[in-house]
Amino acid sequence: MSDEEHHFESKADAGASKTYPQQAGTIRKNGYIVIKNRPCKVVEVSTSKTGKHGHAKCHFVGIDIFNGKKLEDIVPSSHNCDVPHVTRIDYQLIDISEDGFVSLLTDSGGTKDDLRLPTDESLLAQIKDGFAEGKDLVVSVMSSMGEEQICGLKDIGPK
Repeated sequence: MSDEEHHFESKADAGASKTYPQQAGTIRKNGYIVIKNRPCKVVEVSTSKTGKHGHAKCHFVGIDIFNGKKLEDIVPSSHNCDVPHVTRIDYQLIDISEDGFVSLLTDSGGTKDDLRLPTDESLLAQIKDGFAEGKDLVVSVMSSMGEEQICGLKDIGPK
């Protein structure tokens, strides 16, 4: 044992992990999983029998929650998979800027101005039309692994 102090250079953030481990055999349909470093919603899970090397395998088919791409992965069921922390927060829409960014009202009364309009055509049209009509709109923002995107819309009536 030594008496000298140890100093560590830390350049990390708050330390909250973007994912958590979960055994592959326990992940179900409609859950979330990280495939190829992208957060995905699981749309199909199939499990194969144990082979001569003794591991049952899980075949996952997932849809990327931000860009809608279909991704697949095969993992031994006893191994751990990364599962993303996915949160959905509702914000009231205040304004839409010329360059495609939205201004949102947070619960604390501040504004959040760093989100773009969604790329999904039907959702984009609903937001623009509702805003042009002067309706009070609440948008759902899904965030996971450092990305955020508007994923839903609710109309809470006229202003």
